[in-house]
Amino acid sequence: MIPEIKLHNGHHTLFVKGEPFFCYAGEIHNSSASNLAYMENDVWTNLRGLNMNTVIVPIYWECLEPELGKFDFGLVDGVINQARENGMHLIFLWFGLWKNAESMYVPSWMKKDANLYFRAETVSGKRLNSISPLCQVAVERDALAFRHLMAHIKEVDKNDSTVLMIQIENEIGLLGTDRDYSKIANDQFNAPIPTDLGKHLSVTGTWKEAFGENAPEFFMAYHYAKAVETIAQAGKAEYPLPFYANAWLRQYPWSPGTYPSGGPVVETHPIWKAIAPSLFTLAPDIYVPYVAQVIDEYATADNPLVIPEVRKDATTASYCLYAFAQHNAICYSPFGIEEITLPPESVDMPPMAVMQALNIDPSAFDIKDSAKFLSKSYELVESLKPFLLESSDKRHCFIKRHEHDYGKLISLQHYNALIAYAPRQDSKPIASGGIIELTENKFIVFGMMSTITFSPKSGENVQVDIIELSEGQFINKEWQKGRILNGDEKMRFTLPETPSCYLVELYKY
Repeated sequence: MIPEIKLHNGHHTLFVKGEPFFCYAGEIHNSSASNLAYMENDVWTNLRGLNMNTVIVPIYWECLEPELGKFDFGLVDGVINQARENGMHLIFLWFGLWKNAESMYVPSWMKKDANLYFRAETVSGKRLNSISPLCQVAVERDALAFRHLMAHIKEVDKNDSTVLMIQIENEIGLLGTDRDYSKIANDQFNAPIPTDLGKHLSVTGTWKEAFGENAPEFFMAYHYAKAVETIAQAGKAEYPLPFYANAWLRQYPWSPGTYPSGGPVVETHPIWKAIAPSLFTLAPDIYVPYVAQVIDEYATADNPLVIPEVRKDATTASYCLYAFAQHNAICYSPFGIEEITLPPESVDMPPMAVMQALNIDPSAFDIKDSAKFLSKSYELVESLKPFLLESSDKRHCFIKRHEHDYGKLISLQHYNALIAYAPRQDSKPIASGGIIELTENKFIVFGMMSTITFSPKSGENVQVDIIELSEGQFINKEWQKGRILNGDEKMRFTLPETPSCYLVELYKY
């Protein structure tokens, strides 16, 4: 059976060999998969003990088709075999025409022919290192290569489902300009908007008339989405795995071109959804401090949550728990995962100038103690998966959103629960977790870095106390009880820094 996205109890869920599957993932560095010996020695060994089941790995067009029309699948086959040997699944990143707003990984024969495979231009006529999405011959070459790739993956992997999903391109858009100002782009920008887009969005006129100051970014979004749809359709015709595209977020200083203009940021989702229907979702790459806000923005009824890149400091364990528990994430994946188990002093941080230029929060790359917390989050989510796959009307989640967010009051059916968040600490997770109502008086409580106080509903002249508080874990939905904490511990019910799970039974008197 081909991996597929299906609606299950109201949640979009990945099914692998007919069973629901959560991707506890990590994305490796851009160049790691260009050498199989490096993967063997410096990647796979570093992932042990993280409770991962999926690795996000690039495929480089320049390596796949080094000569025009001649394909080499050696790296692809090697990575698939290594993943199987290590008990892992794969999500492949197709580094085709665009990676981080540039044409980094296109083959040399394409790089050298800038007339046929023309670049996008700034308003002053400067050519960028990014092939224009209006270059139809380049898009068609990408689509042909992707078709060959998907046919090969089907041939070698259809019976095993090692490969679960494909990301098409990476952080699409234009940097340094709000749109392509090449002649062909100018002609189309000044013409009426395409009828397919006008029909979907109920707008008419030129781009400027239809979209005002957003016209340049929306123009690029249309053409990138159209290019990606062409590529996706070619691949889907061979082997219809779930496909998605990812976004470099719209962020400070906010103007298109300071982030990749035309990428699938939230504001362009209506265009991407209309023009690239072969994608099952649009995914955020998250390095900003306001991670929970981005998660909420991207997790919508028509946009299942996939997080292919995210910060890898200790707080990632908290965001991981929130993504799965609140939004039934299909995938959660810190970037540079092969480094997370290494001694922090051995890992090179991105230069401060680079982080400033890209508006990246430097703390996102502090890996001290990250591995142990992320591993426990993955383990906890897997134990709770049967409950998370059920309807979410009895599930209540929380997360500390910013420095001045002190807690949350949760209204349960017959009780209130006040969640008090622990202050932010260096190299520690932040408050995150949830409560699942099993019965009128019995609850699963899970999470970290917070204190919980149960109380009666407003107007009730009663007291609330705990019949039994036990620590433990669920295995196949059966509670495996550890200690019973009915002594001093229940006087202050505190979730520790390590992601943990408890079963609580209350009563009123």
